[in-house]
Order: sequence, then C-alpha cells, then structure tokens
Amino acid sequence: MELELSPRAAEIVACAQSLLVAGGYNGFSYADISAAVQISKPTIHHHFPSKAELVQTVVKRYRQQARDGMAATDRAIADPVGRLEAYTAYWEACIRDGTASLCVCAMLAAEMPAIPPLVADEVRGHFFDLTGWLTTTLEQGVASGAFRLRASPRADAMALMATVHGAMLAARAYGDPAIFRTIVAPSMAQLSGKA
Repeated sequence: MELELSPRAAEIVACAQSLLVAGGYNGFSYADISAAVQISKPTIHHHFPSKAELVQTVVKRYRQQARDGMAATDRAIADPVGRLEAYTAYWEACIRDGTASLCVCAMLAAEMPAIPPLVADEVRGHFFDLTGWLTTTLEQGVASGAFRLRASPRADAMALMATVHGAMLAARAYGDPAIFRTIVAPSMAQLSGKA
C-alpha cells in the first residue's frame, strides 16, 4: 500500500531522502529542503511538523518501495540465484549511475543511537523485512541445491546483507563504484558453491 502524499509532500520526501543518503539525519535541515525545492520552511512544517515525522515518512515510503521491489523480483525471477543477482545488480547500478550511492536505512542505521525512536523503529523494520526476504530466498536456494550455506539461512542472509551494505560504504569511501562488485562477487560465488 503506497503512502498517500500530496504532490508537494512527495517532492519534500524525495528531497529529504536524497539529503539523508548524502549526509545522514543530522546532515540536513528544513532550510536545505526549502532551497532545493523552492518552498518556504513554514510550508514544509505544514506537511511535516517535525524533522522526525518527515524522516519517518521517508523511511516508511522507502520500506514500502523495497517490499514492492522484493515482491516484484520474486514474481519475475523464479530462480533464487537469479533473485540475489538481481538484488546485488540493482545496487551496483544505483551506485554506478549515482541514483542512490547508499541504502537510506543503512545510512540511518549508522546513526541509530542519535536518531528519534520513531525513525529507528522504521529503520529496524526495514532490516527485518530485508533479512526475511533474503532468508526465504536462501532457504529456497538450499532446497533446490543452488546454495551452500556456511551457517543457518538467517545468519547467511544477515551476512550477505552486511556485505552488500559494507560494499556500498566502501564504494563511497574509495570513490569507485567498481569496488561494490569486487566486494560482493566473492560472497555470491561462495553461496553458489563456486568459490
């Protein structure tokens, strides 16, 4: 179910998401959004009375888009290996073309001790959603003989998720999108028994 947002509120949320990915929760203010979207700060406050509510909306929307993306991947790709390859290819493309150099929830997770609880709860929810999808995909891959796990499906799912998020950070730190594939490829090969 898509969050109902007015066109102006959706524009504010999209801008806030870009600013979150670029600099985290404390890396932007309503003044930054005002300048980028060309609206007054009181108008932003009308839509989102507090920064915490704005970021909560960003993460709720992000979570829904991620769940929709995972469901679409499941419908489009029957093969568990293909699903994981699609997941990592998605992030590789986002990093390479600059549409999203980092998962907004990974960025916010790094700030977990300092972000408001209502935002932290949504961030945790995203990690649970993603872990659940990866776990199910790995379980299906084990059942079909496509994957060889080092630990339980859930533990390997969390390890893969950490590898993908770490690869995003490394690609950003090195200023080299190719680093993402360099880090992720060995984990994918290990899962499929090709390592």
